[in-house]
Amino acid sequence: MKKFTKIIAPTDLSDLSCLGLRYALELAREQSAEIIVVHVIPIGEDWLSTREESTPARNLMAKERAALDQFLQMKFAEFINLVELRQSVEVGAPHANIVELAEREGADLIVMSTHGRTGLDHMLMGSVTEKVVARAPCPVLSIPAMNRKRDAAKAA
Repeated sequence: MKKFTKIIAPTDLSDLSCLGLRYALELAREQSAEIIVVHVIPIGEDWLSTREESTPARNLMAKERAALDQFLQMKFAEFINLVELRQSVEVGAPHANIVELAEREGADLIVMSTHGRTGLDHMLMGSVTEKVVARAPCPVLSIPAMNRKRDAAKAA
């Protein structure tokens, strides 16, 4: 298997994105690879974040950078000092920004979670992962969302 030296790991700061991020961080640690965690703020939201504390547009980038840093510290503190990690916050179309970042950085791999949307949600929102897979300059490892029906049955 090819040794990975640079891995792109997108996140939307959701719990579902933690699955892909954890996998990417573990892989980066095992391969001694650099990891770039990227958070793309979709421009389709009138330049405003969905989180209440990020509503002023002029402060959006600074607040989203702080949110990404806090997200990584809270969810992945055990990896922070074990891997070479960079953070990137961008505004744009998530799939396009992820692909462009992979091209600019010469990434060997993109590791990302799927949200498991189906039906109308999938048709209306599309799949960022699908769009990245179709356009990426490198392999994309898609980490599926947990099986919600199976998990619900286990919890019952």
